[in-house]
Amino acid sequence: MSIPSQKALEKLLDYSALKHKIIGQNIANSETKNYKRREVDFQEMLKVGIQEISGDSTDKIKFGVKIDEDSPANSDGNNVDVNKEMADMAQNSIMFKFASKKLSSYYSTLQGVIRGGK
Repeated sequence: MSIPSQKALEKLLDYSALKHKIIGQNIANSETKNYKRREVDFQEMLKVGIQEISGDSTDKIKFGVKIDEDSPANSDGNNVDVNKEMADMAQNSIMFKFASKKLSSYYSTLQGVIRGGK
């Protein structure tokens, strides 16, 4: 794995951690009147992928959180669908586990090389 790939995986972990936090906030506020669900802006994650391919630095990327005005609201003005949020959380957990295992494998290999292949 190259250094840009490792940096992209680190950004994926950052993205997943923020997304998990936002999903948790949405679930916690599912009964709050007039609460609008939030989501992490995927466009920033797409920029990370494009910059990783082009070789640009990923250090400048910051993920944005936006309010979802498009989802239909309940009678109390809340637009959080707990079932969708739970499904998103499960999907996000899988993505986080993938990235963390790949990074762990990378660092284990690097550690083995430093120690002389043992």
